[in-house]
Amino acid sequence: MKSILIVEDDITYGMMLKTWLGKKGFQVASVSSIARAQKHLETEGADLILSDLRLPDKDGIDLLKWLGEQGLSIPLIMMTSYADIQSAVQAMKLGASDYVAKPVNPDELLKKISEAMKQPAAPPRQTISSGKGESTHQKDAGGTPSSDYLEGESDAAKQLYNYVRLVAPTTMSVLINGASGTGKEYVAHRIHQLSKRTGQPFVAIDCGSIPKELAASEFFGHVKGSFTGALTDKTGAFVAANGGTIFLDEIGNLSYEVQIQLLRALQERKIRPVGSNKEITVDVRLVSATNEDLEQAIEKGTFRQDLFHRINEFTLRMPELKDRREDILLFANFFLDQANRELDKQLIGFDDAASRALLEYHWPGNLRQMKNVVRRATLLAQDQLITLKELTELQQVTHPHVGLPLRNEEAEKHQIIEALRQTGNNKSRAAQLLGIDRKTLYNKLKLYEIES
Repeated sequence: MKSILIVEDDITYGMMLKTWLGKKGFQVASVSSIARAQKHLETEGADLILSDLRLPDKDGIDLLKWLGEQGLSIPLIMMTSYADIQSAVQAMKLGASDYVAKPVNPDELLKKISEAMKQPAAPPRQTISSGKGESTHQKDAGGTPSSDYLEGESDAAKQLYNYVRLVAPTTMSVLINGASGTGKEYVAHRIHQLSKRTGQPFVAIDCGSIPKELAASEFFGHVKGSFTGALTDKTGAFVAANGGTIFLDEIGNLSYEVQIQLLRALQERKIRPVGSNKEITVDVRLVSATNEDLEQAIEKGTFRQDLFHRINEFTLRMPELKDRREDILLFANFFLDQANRELDKQLIGFDDAASRALLEYHWPGNLRQMKNVVRRATLLAQDQLITLKELTELQQVTHPHVGLPLRNEEAEKHQIIEALRQTGNNKSRAAQLLGIDRKTLYNKLKLYEIES
């Protein structure tokens, strides 16, 4: 029988956990302080520790340090309130197996206990001031760490990636809908990785950057001499992606004429390079993305309805960062780890004021903006923690009527107006200040009917 030590100063809550885990087949002991936990571990030991972060004498991080000093490799799951997620992330950097937010979800806790007990615990790191910013990575289905993205723990993130795992093995065309900077290309990559085409090519095209007259060549290729400037044969994206996945980012930017050519290629599964009489059979899985309302574009006559139905067999909607607050500090620490490696720095996290600012900010540029903000703050920071002083971008755009409730749209509209005011209506600089691209800014100006 596996043994669990609960370290919890709320006696009633500790007894409730003890009783429940006992019914699940564990041998459970409960103590109310770090000192008593240390004594129990010295005399009785444990297969797993379930510890509150805040305790009367010390905190869970002190217990982790003590485990490291004693050389005890016991998996520890940290229990924390929502406001202390920043500390829980630091605890995982010190060697905690996982953390769970209070109030504890029983099924989630049982799953995390099972996962922690299946694998040997890594030796706890002995001090947070060693400055080594180890990163915590997501793992793919094969167990391979992916160091370039974090999926998140919020309900919105879990629902999104449940849908990704559901649709990936099928042959359905997927449309990813979401604002700029939310991670649409990562989701497209993930669909490819989890599909039956994973060993085949993944080819991405930014439809917004292709001139209308060159789109056919980019998609289907061309033969030498087919038009002015065609000095050699060119392999198009559909042939390059044959057998694999083609990702068309910002598909709503394609001209109407190119939409007709794309629809034909998808329907007939054949393409003809520009200037060639030869048709080439292709087998590609299509994943598209847009930050526009394509159904509204159909009503306006700028997007073909038949193409929309062809690319939209399954829709994934990307949550914005402001709608997944549980993930904000997770992503901030994740980007900090990346910046530490890139800039050869050794920061360990954010102080309390900086953490609050990260949580309260509206993040109009989503993950892309946060990555830039954290990277710059990492470069500027002089101590081990990032402070509010380094997060200058978060202080430049303020909300009016502090303390009054605002709808998200009102706050976003005000941020845009304020950014334009601060930059003298320079849209490029305003977009940079907001952490979004010019195209997104123009879309927002139109949406909110903001006159320059």
